[in-house]
Amino acid sequence: MNHIESPLTRIAIIGCGTIGVSWAAYFLSRGLEVRAFDPDASARAAFVDLVAADMVTLGNSPCQPTVCGSLAEAVAQTELVVENAPESIELKRKLLADVQRLAPDTALIVSSTSSLQHSDIAPDAPEPSRIAVAHPFNPPHLVPLVELYGTDPEVVARLATFYRAIGKQPVVMRKEMVGHIANRLSSALWREALYLLQEGVASVEDIDRAVTAGPGMRWAIQGPFLTYHLGGGKGGIRHYLEHLGPSQQYRWSSLGTPVMDETLKASVVTGVEQVTHGQSLAELFAQRDARLVSLQQAIEPENQPAEVRS
Repeated sequence: MNHIESPLTRIAIIGCGTIGVSWAAYFLSRGLEVRAFDPDASARAAFVDLVAADMVTLGNSPCQPTVCGSLAEAVAQTELVVENAPESIELKRKLLADVQRLAPDTALIVSSTSSLQHSDIAPDAPEPSRIAVAHPFNPPHLVPLVELYGTDPEVVARLATFYRAIGKQPVVMRKEMVGHIANRLSSALWREALYLLQEGVASVEDIDRAVTAGPGMRWAIQGPFLTYHLGGGKGGIRHYLEHLGPSQQYRWSSLGTPVMDETLKASVVTGVEQVTHGQSLAELFAQRDARLVSLQQAIEPENQPAEVRS
């Protein structure tokens, strides 16, 4: 376990589903204290074992979070509350307001919402400015991205400092947007992938391979802007925009919008079943996680957290 110099050390996880489990494993692997609560007793009962499994993936000896019997118990004396409830505006509004009333006045509160905006979920809280969006990319214990948005720059700056201190790579949104940044980019690619499938251009397997064996390899190293900067050759991005910009415009004009009808759904399901060759979800998750660990170690060794004093 890596012990980190962190500005926030006592973490409350609210919501013990997949994201809550993953966050808890990551925080514990960094030597932070984790307390957790979920209104579902079965989720609470399974939480410790699921966290332990994710910690093993991280190469850490499992250590246990404290599972609490009430929301008030979980957030008492915490410094950071991480909310991972289902994507419901009404549910999150009430939950975040309750959390802020129960937590210490100094506690920061973040939501892992993947699509909802701060203005959707924070207005009922006593101090909305002390609540921020901190959207992780799944799975949080293996993928370093955290997308931040808040209305108080000081709160956002403190959160960015915290996430960087524990080995994450936060990005700060200058304005809120449905789906934030990464999910919007992912949704644009997914939409065109579905359109190509619906139009009969290629199979599910070949569309996936066109990403993983092609641009996906570059995207793990550089984002779209730097990718096209190098695509411009010796002239860089200026040359690309001047000489190849029109070709992008031409392609944009042909991008499509798929219709999510029953035929497309059946094509997607059939294609995925063919690609996975009968592998279980558990096998696919394990394969993905192992490769994510290897990829992270290969491309960013300098970002691996160093061990510091306990």
